[in-house]
Amino acid sequence: MKHLYHFTFYLFLVLITSCTTTETFDILIKNGQIADGTGQPIFTGDIGINADTIAAVGNLENSKGLQEFDATGLTVAPGFINMLSWATESLIVDGKSESDIRQGVTLEVMGEGWSMGPLNDEMRQQEQSSQKDVKYPIEWTTLGEYLEFLEKRGIAPNVASFVGATTLRVHELGEANRPPTPTELENMKALAKTAMEEGAMGIGSSLIYAPAFYADTEELIELCKVASAYDGMYISHMRSEGDYWLEAIDELIRIAKEANIPAEIYHLKAGGKDNWGKWESAIAKIDSARFAGLQITTDMYNYTAGATGLDASMPPWVQEGGYGKWAERLQDPAIRKKVIEEMKAKGDGWENLYFAAGSPEKLILNDFRNDSLRYLTGKTLGEVARMRGTSPEETAIDLVVQDSSRVGTVYFLMSEENVKKQIALPYMSFGSDAGSLAPVKPFTNSSPHPRAYGNVARLLGKYVREEKVIPLEEAVYKLSGLPASNLKIKKRGSLAIGNYADLAIFDANTIMDKATFDEPHQFAEGMVHVFVNGEQVLKNGEHTGVTPGRVVRGPGWRGHN
Repeated sequence: MKHLYHFTFYLFLVLITSCTTTETFDILIKNGQIADGTGQPIFTGDIGINADTIAAVGNLENSKGLQEFDATGLTVAPGFINMLSWATESLIVDGKSESDIRQGVTLEVMGEGWSMGPLNDEMRQQEQSSQKDVKYPIEWTTLGEYLEFLEKRGIAPNVASFVGATTLRVHELGEANRPPTPTELENMKALAKTAMEEGAMGIGSSLIYAPAFYADTEELIELCKVASAYDGMYISHMRSEGDYWLEAIDELIRIAKEANIPAEIYHLKAGGKDNWGKWESAIAKIDSARFAGLQITTDMYNYTAGATGLDASMPPWVQEGGYGKWAERLQDPAIRKKVIEEMKAKGDGWENLYFAAGSPEKLILNDFRNDSLRYLTGKTLGEVARMRGTSPEETAIDLVVQDSSRVGTVYFLMSEENVKKQIALPYMSFGSDAGSLAPVKPFTNSSPHPRAYGNVARLLGKYVREEKVIPLEEAVYKLSGLPASNLKIKKRGSLAIGNYADLAIFDANTIMDKATFDEPHQFAEGMVHVFVNGEQVLKNGEHTGVTPGRVVRGPGWRGHN
């Protein structure tokens, strides 16, 4: 028996040696510190790539590559997954996706409440008329057609999307504040079914905004039942991240349970100083649901400020019917007075981010539609109010009317201590909640949240290397293997033989975000090489210009691979 064991072991060594001595790969990455996306310890090794696929991982010292890269001293990881991307339009403008590619992001996941389909004629016209700096034809109707439009246009990263609960509602109800009729709800469910069969990841919601706010829990459960039948998931910007945070978590858990669907909380946070202490209670709710068998996960961006619009400072009732009706009401003196009163108080059943921030100095105005107002970009609401000699509340109302938009706004709401606690949660992944940009026009017409340029690099530099909140291999897992598993994506998320060759190769000693709130248009540093589907999109820190990105479809897809 002992001799048989030695013979078997010797035969195994011979087979391994014979495989490694004769192999030639299209691409050979040598001597890297491999963080394979599973969370297992980092090891030194090589990776062989043929066409778009990882062909070998391990000791390939006797192999050759038509192209070879020496990754000595560099970390080799799976391409990273951006769980909350708003690159919906920026990829149309510039398919290179530079701000994210330069951080190793190889998959953009869209659909936070609003998705780029399905659209009816009225929605298409409205979308067309609301375009700001860049005009482009809307050549699609369904969500699947939009994703295919991106792929045909040419994009560097892969793309995926949830179908927006808001989009389904607007398709059938417009922006009315009422429940859908039984017929309208059935139509919404049929649209959701089509989206799932086109490859949507599930249902996405954004419940602090009108008209998403008007949907009740039962409506969301019915939509999620459709996604559940296709093995999809529910992902939500919950109804509150502040004063009603715990109640919002209860709602998400109820939806997950009654629809029998995995659920993820978008950008988990406790907004507003008065709510920071709710952290332990919130996590206890999530952990209890997970212990009971529900698959509840979370994602986040690594900053103490969020970014949205001034609509999050005004009550939903004044916004019913869309921007036109909202602006019209704000010019009525009686309504204006009532809105100002409600802006100054804790939201009664709605999320008042102006009140949660605690001061107009904690709101930075960062995106205007009209050229005549762009000189205010980067100023706080308090500064602009003093410039104009009006109250901050009046100033916010005036700006919304004058700019013909909700006016992009950064809100400082969160605790740094809680940010670190969030990063350490075992079920936490990451999303930028931003477009993928470059420091050129038209992107420089606005002053984006720095997370657009630095969310991943900030995690790996500040929180992993400098502050050691979590180890590197865990961070890589939370950026790749974990979200891929949650989304049920096959053949991506880990460095395994047979998986698509999406790779991020970086210097763990130098990777760091550079973007700030004052100067956000700055690329992160430390990412060396990035591959998407086996093609190199970043070489020695510079974009190669190639666009090999593909549509990544969810488990309900009924097409052909």
